[in-house]
Amino acid sequence: MEHITIAKLNELDEIVRIDAEVIGDESRRTYIKKAIEEGCCLVAKVNRSIVGFLVYNTHFFECSFISLVVVKPSERRKGYAKSLIKYFENISPTEKIFSSTNQSNERMHKVFLSLGYSKSGFIDNLDEGDPEIIYFKQLKK
Repeated sequence: MEHITIAKLNELDEIVRIDAEVIGDESRRTYIKKAIEEGCCLVAKVNRSIVGFLVYNTHFFECSFISLVVVKPSERRKGYAKSLIKYFENISPTEKIFSSTNQSNERMHKVFLSLGYSKSGFIDNLDEGDPEIIYFKQLKK
């Protein structure tokens, strides 16, 4: 059974290990630590082990922006990304939520669309030849 909570600082190493497993290094450690300290990092746990995390902020035109959704590779396709996003929707400090993913990330496109997000534009020149697609959802609060 999965359980989602706000991440605690003592979980930083476990979260960073998952992130490094996905991106190949620990370059986002400081960013993740700051998100935890600000209460802007959620973790999904199964049997007390973290299987995924979500990082957000409200710096995007005073709207919520989900900047990271990372699931441990061995735990993918089990609904954890969806669960993290749905949980965030329930606690979002704003009624508008934005996020993004590379055009090549077909799995994440399916997750956003299945949760009622709509495409809201794109940004070129972040990753060469792989535009960032922006998603949006208006919450009814």
